[in-house]
Amino acid sequence: MRKFKEINPSPRTLMTPGPVEADPRVLRAMSAHILGQFDPEFTALMNETMEMARYLFQTENKQTYVVDTTSRGGLETVLTGAICPGDKVLIPAFGRFGYLLAEILERCGAEITLLEREWGTVFTPEEIEDALKKNSYKAVACIHGETSTSMMQPLKEIGEICERYGALLIVDSVATLGGAEVKVDEWKLSACISGTQKCVSAPSGSALITYNKQIEEIVSKRKRVEKGIRTENDIAGTLPGIPSNYLDLAQLEDYWSPRRLNHHTEATSMQYAVHEALRCIVEETLEERWARHKLNDKALTAGLNAMGLSIFGDVEHKMPVVTAINIPEGTDGKAIRGMLLDDFGIEIATSFGPLDGKILRIGNMGYSSQKRNILILLGALEAVMLQNGVKVSVGEGVAAAMEVYKNAEK
Repeated sequence: MRKFKEINPSPRTLMTPGPVEADPRVLRAMSAHILGQFDPEFTALMNETMEMARYLFQTENKQTYVVDTTSRGGLETVLTGAICPGDKVLIPAFGRFGYLLAEILERCGAEITLLEREWGTVFTPEEIEDALKKNSYKAVACIHGETSTSMMQPLKEIGEICERYGALLIVDSVATLGGAEVKVDEWKLSACISGTQKCVSAPSGSALITYNKQIEEIVSKRKRVEKGIRTENDIAGTLPGIPSNYLDLAQLEDYWSPRRLNHHTEATSMQYAVHEALRCIVEETLEERWARHKLNDKALTAGLNAMGLSIFGDVEHKMPVVTAINIPEGTDGKAIRGMLLDDFGIEIATSFGPLDGKILRIGNMGYSSQKRNILILLGALEAVMLQNGVKVSVGEGVAAAMEVYKNAEK
């Protein structure tokens, strides 16, 4: 058999909306010795992970834990556990990932009503309330940070509206958790789902979830313990069972509870990664982390504007962790991205659907959200734009960003 090369990836500066660079402390933690999943040392780590995750989500929810799947799997876990066939769900879609929520829910038999908005905008609370007045819904499912457009949907008023109309509010915070404010209890979110590959700054492969007692009661009524491990006390619930075995909230609750009922073999190294990533967040504090992302976002947008590039969408509702710029007319966005990667080792992203080829998206997330990365990216982007015939204000982008940092130090 021919010889294969050792894995030795090229160094990259990941300034995409995900994945981003993992914190080196997280990568070191992943190389630790493997423990058995029911070893007391390991279950103690799981308990600490739950405690730190509650801090990250800003919640007191008992059911706050990790699912061994990507963020998309986390969405599917919560949605298919909380929503039964025939339940009516309202989905305010203002980008690609709102449609993903509909895709998941349609597959589990929910009745979907889509509210749609132009990409690059967000919904007003009045629009959501008007929809809830017209029909009775089991839940509203929405995106907090829509990475396909760089928009961030305000949620506090929507949470209050949903509570008033008796609808669950299930939120995808995959892009925002750990980089922008997410306050589950204060905003009255019934459930919130995120991943590890963005602002949390660990590799992709785990989903962080939290949900309240109302959803916990629904899950209890759908519970079916596997026959091979069932006891006489495990009585089947009265609601339709959860269609997935692996993504079964009821069984995952037992797995993460003191009962430690066997469900799947734990992804040990990823648990180490999540634990260490959360520990780093606790050490920095959420307030400092949110402030860091806001400062780097302010410097980035100041630099882009000074360079003469235009920011896409409703700037008032732009995420602090993703910035989209309009590709200058007559410019090949693929060429811009290609030169940034090939010549500078910097990766940024394009978009999807109606925005494909029209915008470039720059991530400012987690460990990648650093002053040096912002300044290097602005300098590299200026050079690449000039190489592609785009007239930009030479030297202005980096200078404007440095001024932001200088003023922040005063």
